[in-house]
Amino acid sequence: MIQIHKSKNRGKTHIDWLESYHSFSFGHYYDPDNIQFGPIRVLNDDIIAPGAGFPTHPHNNMEIVTISLEGELAHEDSTGGKGVIRPGEVQRMTAGKGVYHSEFNNSDDNPAHILQIWFIPDKAGYEPSYEQKKYNQNDAKNSLLKLVSKKEGDGIVTINQDVDLFLSELEKDNTIKHKISEGRGVYLFLIDGLLNVIENEVNPRDAVKVSNENELTITAKSNARFILFDVFLN
Repeated sequence: MIQIHKSKNRGKTHIDWLESYHSFSFGHYYDPDNIQFGPIRVLNDDIIAPGAGFPTHPHNNMEIVTISLEGELAHEDSTGGKGVIRPGEVQRMTAGKGVYHSEFNNSDDNPAHILQIWFIPDKAGYEPSYEQKKYNQNDAKNSLLKLVSKKEGDGIVTINQDVDLFLSELEKDNTIKHKISEGRGVYLFLIDGLLNVIENEVNPRDAVKVSNENELTITAKSNARFILFDVFLN
């Protein structure tokens, strides 16, 4: 089964320094049919104005992954973790028992554009921790480059949940196939470009939910960039 969640149907938060779109119920946006997909709870598409950001605030019992699409985001948390995330880097924060953190655009001149993803962990009460790694963007060309997993690996940040998150930059007319194990599903979010997914047209910022399928066939109708989650389904 395949479902398309259209970009225009996402929730949104627009304030003077933030333009944010929500693929799942978040904040004032509530859709009882779109609360989570497996352990994926939040996928926010955020554009943060120069010099602005999220002041110190708490989180607990959530695995939070940030991917930078454009610009620089400075991060600091109460565990002592701090840094700046740029395109070609992925960051993970385990909120666990509880953590305070802040995130600010590191530039006074240019916006920062990020994807922030929250996963429900496999259990509550982990010690808070932080991790950031670089990856080679060329390795995503016409391939699925793993950025996040429960299993450790080069260029991979690890989370406390049975999830694999991939990035792909698929060139026009190229096709990728992804096998789906029993009991698992796929969630695909198209960042830019055009795709055909199991004979369904997918446009920028659309999401695709796939369940009860053995294999996913993805063809680029133009140069396209997307992230793909392979998750267990309850």
